[in-house]
Amino acid sequence: MNSIHAAPLCQAPDPEIRSPKIQFPPGAVDCHAHICGPALKFPYADERIYTPPDATLTQYESLLNMLGVDRAVLVQPSVYGTDNRAMLAALTSNPNKFRGVAVIDPKISDAKLESMHHAGVRGIRCNVVDVADKSKGLPINELTAIAKRIKPFGWHLELLAHVNEYPDLAKTFTNFPVDLVFGHFGYSHTRHGVNDAGFQGLLELLREQKAWVKMTGPYRICDGDFPYSDMRALNDEVIQANSKRLIWGSDWPHVMVKKQMPHDADLCDLFGSWAVDPSLRKAILSDNPCMLYDYPAFIGTQ
Repeated sequence: MNSIHAAPLCQAPDPEIRSPKIQFPPGAVDCHAHICGPALKFPYADERIYTPPDATLTQYESLLNMLGVDRAVLVQPSVYGTDNRAMLAALTSNPNKFRGVAVIDPKISDAKLESMHHAGVRGIRCNVVDVADKSKGLPINELTAIAKRIKPFGWHLELLAHVNEYPDLAKTFTNFPVDLVFGHFGYSHTRHGVNDAGFQGLLELLREQKAWVKMTGPYRICDGDFPYSDMRALNDEVIQANSKRLIWGSDWPHVMVKKQMPHDADLCDLFGSWAVDPSLRKAILSDNPCMLYDYPAFIGTQ
């Protein structure tokens, strides 16, 4: 039985209506957010490990307006498994505003992939955090097979992976068929430091333009609450490695946050304090995501 109470309920995002001090450039893109629910219309998977409060498209669009962000990339959350209906419904509600990153069954048909492309999907997300036997390294054969399926569409492969667990990261992805996107700064906790072999491999992939990094979820990979000061070193390293391969995202609705829930306006201002130069902000918030997610030219209200 699929019950919304079958897995622990997680915190809801901060509901306070408050805009950031930073002003985002025209056409700015939030490159990492999730639509969850309504659960009665889009029920969650029985095998999920948490239950989010409803975080609907209507709520999210209100958040974008509050933050002054024009466009967004919706990423399939784990609570839906390979059932992408909630995300696809959001994409088709405003094709110029939204792009998507899906989670798929490897047996999916080419026709279904093509229909997803028309709906606005531009990447596939693979979770390798929960791989049972990490001693065997990354499941490179499976990832390569998926990459070859999506390459004709110009899509990328987004990895949810702790890069610190893979010291040969750069070597592993030599000659990978499609662009790679790593979420949450590579998902390596700050305790491992910037000299960790896996994080250094991520920087190498950045420098060689073989990967992109999402500057998202700093609260997920550091100790302590806002302003996550121990994250600054990782932030500075990825900017120095290749600022043209960086994108930013809110990570709304911040599922499974077990520390103090951040306010999205504060997260925007934190990014502004870490990327001070206006040209750098424009690259990360607008130019880079437009290239990665195949957005049309921005002409004002979408």
